[in-house]
Amino acid sequence: MPERPLTLMAVHAHPDDEASSTGGILARYASEGTRTVLVTCTNGELGDGPGGVKPGEPGHVVDEVVALRRAELEKSCAILGVSDLELLGYHDSGMMGWPQNDAPGAFWNTPVEVAAAPLAALMERYRPQVVVTYDEHGFYGHPDHIQANRVTLAAIEATGVPDKLYYPGIPRSRLAGFAELLRQKGIEPPEPMEGDPEFGTPDELINAVIDCTAFADAKYDSLAAHASQADNIFFLDMGRELFASVMGQEAFVRVQDRTGARVLEDDLFSGLR
Repeated sequence: MPERPLTLMAVHAHPDDEASSTGGILARYASEGTRTVLVTCTNGELGDGPGGVKPGEPGHVVDEVVALRRAELEKSCAILGVSDLELLGYHDSGMMGWPQNDAPGAFWNTPVEVAAAPLAALMERYRPQVVVTYDEHGFYGHPDHIQANRVTLAAIEATGVPDKLYYPGIPRSRLAGFAELLRQKGIEPPEPMEGDPEFGTPDELINAVIDCTAFADAKYDSLAAHASQADNIFFLDMGRELFASVMGQEAFVRVQDRTGARVLEDDLFSGLR
């Protein structure tokens, strides 16, 4: 038996991020009795407001947006079976280059050592064996995603808690085919998929692929729970069948490992059971 409960901690930047890249593993491991901890770093203030109102438009009231996105996040967690939701409460920084990047209290504008302290405390409290967060590029260059990576690495260095650290990845060999499939379905691929040379992961770096096909509906429903952000969640346009066929597996880069587990892994807890 393990010395402590098997625990997966996912560190994400905004409400709804948990669903797209880690919804499958959160649902799968929760169903197996693993403790699943979601840490959401920002309140999502710069997302869409009620009725789809955009930041800066009349009717975009920050307190209303935060309350709405918190409720949607809690609904998503219930769908995925997340056992513990932790909110760091930083202000959403917006997209790279937005003036809000430099606002006081913005996550991107917070010194890494300051933002890492509460996350380190959570790692000490939950002592997860497995931690998942974004890569150094923040998956697609989003400042809050990049900051989440930096903060997570700093918290790990401070605590030495997790045995394994992973970054979600999309094999680059699949991107062109995925984009073409979306167009065949009348869906325009998101700009980073084809316009960002750093988007996606070199295939040779992918060393864990987790089958979450049985939880594709839960993953889809968790995305749909973030209804206020539907304009920004193109996955919902795919419909359940296509979504399950292309999103049923989640791929990862294993960045740190103290277990000596083999690769290619089909279980993030390989070497820990």
